[in-house]
Order: sequence, then C-alpha cells, then structure tokens
Amino acid sequence: MFAFIFKKKKVLISVFLAGFVFIIIGASNSDTYRSIARSQRIINEVYKHLIVNYVDELDTDEFTKTSINNMLSDLDPYTVYLESEDRDNLDMLTHGKYGGVGIQLGKRDDHLTVISPLEDSPAMRAGILSGDIISKIDEEEVKDISLDDAAKLIRGKKGTTVVLTIIRFEKEEPIEFHLTRTDIIVQDVPYAEMINDDIGYIVLTRFSKNAPIEMKKALRSLIDQGMNNLILDLRNNPGGLLSAAIEILEMIFPKGEKLLWTKGRTKESNREFISRKNPLLDSKIKIAVLINEGSASASEIVSGVIQDLDRGIVIGNKSFGKGLVQSVYGIDQKRSLKITTAKYYIPSGRLIQKPDYLNEKVIKSVAMKDSVFTTKGGRNVEGGGGITPDYIVEHVQVGPLTRECWRKSYFFSFARENKNIFQSFEDVLNNEKLMDTFSDYLANHELEIKIDGQSQFEQSKEKLKKYDDKNAKLNYAFKMIDEFIVKTEKSLFENEYSDLEKGVFTNFAQIFDGNKGRIRFNVGQDEVINKARQLLQDKMAYSETFHAVSNN
Repeated sequence: MFAFIFKKKKVLISVFLAGFVFIIIGASNSDTYRSIARSQRIINEVYKHLIVNYVDELDTDEFTKTSINNMLSDLDPYTVYLESEDRDNLDMLTHGKYGGVGIQLGKRDDHLTVISPLEDSPAMRAGILSGDIISKIDEEEVKDISLDDAAKLIRGKKGTTVVLTIIRFEKEEPIEFHLTRTDIIVQDVPYAEMINDDIGYIVLTRFSKNAPIEMKKALRSLIDQGMNNLILDLRNNPGGLLSAAIEILEMIFPKGEKLLWTKGRTKESNREFISRKNPLLDSKIKIAVLINEGSASASEIVSGVIQDLDRGIVIGNKSFGKGLVQSVYGIDQKRSLKITTAKYYIPSGRLIQKPDYLNEKVIKSVAMKDSVFTTKGGRNVEGGGGITPDYIVEHVQVGPLTRECWRKSYFFSFARENKNIFQSFEDVLNNEKLMDTFSDYLANHELEIKIDGQSQFEQSKEKLKKYDDKNAKLNYAFKMIDEFIVKTEKSLFENEYSDLEKGVFTNFAQIFDGNKGRIRFNVGQDEVINKARQLLQDKMAYSETFHAVSNN
C-alpha cells in the first residue's frame, strides 16, 4: 500500500513509475484559484449544453473521459487521466508484488504464448511449460487479445481462481489448468553472476519497491566472490520508483554526495536528494553501465549520476530522455490525474528530458535548452535530453533471413517443437546436426524475405516497364537483377549462419532454463558486454575516460 501522511486533508506520496516521478501535493494561490474558477465556468457551460442539446444522446461517462483526454493532449505526453485499470503498473511497482499465477507472456506467431513460467509459481507447480499456447482465459477466447489485456485477465486477487486453456505441441486435445492466484513477487534483478574471475554482471530490468533489496543482495554476493569490476545492465529498463533509484545510488556513492534535484513552480516541487548512507561498493571497484534507447527515467538517473560524478563509464547507445516530475492527484476512488509538476536534474546540472515535448501554444514560458555540461572531474558531457554514453557501440543489423525468423517466431517455434529430443541445453549446444535440422525446418515454412534494396528495385521496375516494356536491354537488365536476388536469397542461410545459430540457441536456452538461461548464453555473444569487459580490464583505457576533455 501507499504510505499516506495526512495533514490538513492533504496527501503526500512519492512514486516514480515507468520513468516519471509522482508527488501528490496540494499547493496554489488565490490568483490561480480565481483563474481556475473563471475557466471552469466556461468549461461547465460548454459541457452542459453539449450533454443536453446535442442532436444524438451522448454516453456521459465516455464523453467525459474523451473530453478530459482531449484537454490533456495539448500538454506534454506524460500528463494523463487515469482510471482504476490504468493503475495496475503503479500498484505493482509500489507494492513489489501482484496477484497472479506467475507466467511470462509473449506473442509468438500471433498466438498468446507462455514464454516461461516463473520459479515456484502456481503455473510452474501445475505443469505449465514454456511454449504452451493459451487459447482461453476463463471463458474468454484470447486469439485477438493484446498482451496487456491478457495480463489483466490473468491477474487478480490472491486466493481467487483463473482457468487457462492450453494448446500444447504434440497434444491432440486442449488442457485446462485451474490455477489459484497468489502473490507474485516482482523480480527486478533476473541475473547477477560473475562472468569471469573478477567481473560481476547484474541485469536490472525495472525500479520497483524490490529493486534495492535485490541489488543489495546481488552486490554482496558478487563482492563475496571477489568482484573487482561491475557491469550494470540497464538496457531497455523503462524506470520505476525514484526512491529505488536513490537507494541504489546510495550503495555506490559516499554519504553526503548530492545525487539529484527537482525544480518546479511550487515550493514542494523543489527538492534535493543527497546520499544518506555509507556505500556498499568499495570506491576501487570499477563500474560500467550499459544503456540504450530503451533506458528511461530511473535508468537515466542512475547512469547519468554515475557519469556526472565520474564514478564509472557508460557504454551503449543514447538513452530515451525522460526527465519530468509528475504529481498524481486523486479525483475519486477510481480516478486520478497525473500532471507534470517539475523537472529533475543530475549533478552536472543536466536536464535529462528530451526537448520538443511541449505544445508551446499553451505554455507561457519554456526554459532554454541546455547543451554542454561538466562532470565532477571536469570533462564535458552532453545535455539536450537523454544520456550520451562515453563509448557508443553501434547496433549491428542482422540480415533479412534472421529478421524474418525473429518476426515470425521461427526460432521459438523450432525450439518448442524439438525440445523433447534433448535432456538439457548442454545437449543442444553439443548437437552437430542442429542447424541442418533448422534449415530443413525453414524450408517447410513460407518465408517472406526481401534483401536490402529489393523493394525499391521492384517499385522502379514497375515504373520503368510503363515507359517501355518491350525494351530488350531494359528487360535483360531486369532479368540479371532478378537472378542476382534469387541467388542472394539462396545464400542467406550460409551468410547469416552465425546470427541464425545464436537465435536458435537463445530460444533453446530460454525454454530449458528461463530468463536466466537466456541471459547466461547471450553474455558471451553481446558486443556491448564485450566492450565493457575490454574497458574494465584495461586500466589505462578506463582511467583515460575520466581525463578526457570531451567524449565522442
């Protein structure tokens, strides 16, 4: 539950969800209230006339919701109207648990699929397996349902029952599982292991209430194993609770270090966050933080503070750029309004929020955009939104056949259909004929592959034929290019062998050993992790990062 503090009937709550800080406050002045009253009279008159006089009868509840959403659409994208069902993620983060059965869901070939059951969950104890297809939740068919809607149907109050109808490969009849919901603890650290003699690797996927507890446990375990270097992976971490981010930073920085501050129009929106504890990590332990375009808010706070205070290096790709503080105001028991009330800044003075998020027509004043700032050690770091890594690792694009296999879930389907051949993932790795079997598997499926430039060629071909479809030289050129495309497509399997093999192994690792198995396998294949290893083990390269005047 939220921690409520009642004072003069005003409620104060601090939360940070999916990249936003929420602070419920009550503050205004008489001029603001007079302005509100004038505007409210106009809005009320317009609303009343529409409801009473419009030619068709309006659904009052839906019209009200639509009107509010339209009103907010001209503000920043994070100021939104929330109804009860929209608060599920907030509750999950603040409580650190939810009522459910412990299933990681995904869409595979347009089917609602069990990616993996969670350890010691009702789903695992009942025998639900990775690769099972869910056809019904209770009595509702789920073929065209979204992942979010499916999750809402499966989750519920602890002690209640949900019936999942499962279609399992090689089983002729669907199987019904009657599962009793229980408290599923949110797991923020799915992986924390030593990846060689002195480098520890931690994956942090969100910042819920449990994140600091899990991080402390992971760090202590790795320190006990002799960790001298830490890789903290925040890629695709969308954020979570601000309090969790601050607690994790306090494990890294000394007591008294200024970590973050917020600025807004009201007194309550202006706050400073200073480390209040002695750090868990020794200052001699080198740190590399991994980020990408999916790293947002709390992830950007942690990576940005580590960068600004020269405590570690940041590697990967530029982060998303969410740096707005928001307040949640309760309207009634089921409805709330989430409003941007401040901006947060990291130690160099950088605002992480990316620019151009406002409709400037309705904003009286907009702060000037920032550009270049200086870290604690004097090196330049970029502002203007998001965190720019000290070392950028460019994305390596996979080929068209590999893309098609991921898009159509062929890797997952192949692993699901062939799992019973093997006793363990180790058996999969040792099977010399596995990729030949996968090649045969693909040959039996309809592939929609276009090599780079093929679509543009086909469009140009059609246009040129309209001018002169009898031209022998032109038709000969078309024929030669068509033959080249066919030849290239036939060689795709050989040319993309390494990426295809990685896709196959990754999905077998997931099916046999869950998320931990998938991460463990990919550690050795990941170019960003390999770059981090290289820099952490090269003392000169690591230390030179902090002496540079600027980094590109």
